[in-house]
Amino acid sequence: MSTLTATAEEPRTAPARPAYRVTGRRVLSSEWAKLWSLRSTWITLGLGLLFLVAFGLIAASRYKSGTSSGHLDRDFATSTAVSLSLFGTNFAQLALGVLGVLVTAGEYSTGMIRSTLAAVPRRLPVLWSKAAVFGLVALAVGTLGAFVAFLFGSGIVSGTPAAMGLSHTGVLRSLLGAGLYLGLVGVIGTALGALLRSVAGGISVLVATFMLIPGLISLLPSSWQDNISPYLPSNAGESMFALTHDSTTLSPGAGLLVFLCWTALALGGAAYRLARSDV
Repeated sequence: MSTLTATAEEPRTAPARPAYRVTGRRVLSSEWAKLWSLRSTWITLGLGLLFLVAFGLIAASRYKSGTSSGHLDRDFATSTAVSLSLFGTNFAQLALGVLGVLVTAGEYSTGMIRSTLAAVPRRLPVLWSKAAVFGLVALAVGTLGAFVAFLFGSGIVSGTPAAMGLSHTGVLRSLLGAGLYLGLVGVIGTALGALLRSVAGGISVLVATFMLIPGLISLLPSSWQDNISPYLPSNAGESMFALTHDSTTLSPGAGLLVFLCWTALALGGAAYRLARSDV
């Protein structure tokens, strides 16, 4: 009887549970898996790459036909193989920027952000991981597209005044600058999605920032334009990969610094709202 009582009173030990810690590497791995699990990622990245290459080849073909016929459009008079090949950058930035908005705002639309932040209670590592993962992907796609467009575009304009090779001064810097610019546009899109928590709102602000505001600035007096225009995100970013510069544009280094400031401002706003407000 005493033996049975002693056996019954022995405490039951719960099975040991593995201890999982939230680390930066695991958060990055999670965001990487979520990014590639969406069909929209493949489609939008493909469109961004297509825009960058296709419009660059179209511009190069138009320049070639204009020089051959002797009726070259004045807009193409000073073009180079680099500027023609990167003609599609403005279109590619929209595709990559929109996908960046979807990476963060899409989780707010579906409610998945609650599960994400329950798994990573400190919140801010989620934003840094999303921005880093998508920024690197956009950088890779943009750089690949820039080099592909240039290699084919330079072949099209071979034998014309615009002909250039990778060994020409500034060409490699321009192509890498275009890839970096598109990568940072992706980061800004990610930040806008987290800041506004709305797909429509994030895309609207993105389009206004890179497409509409530069056009509206042209309505201001010329003295104002000269002081404001170079520091707009789109113009500062363009100076990063422009082959030539003048007194109205920033140098590549200054353009990169200004664009990094805009990127940091967007990320700072997103981080503040994520840390201070409810989801």
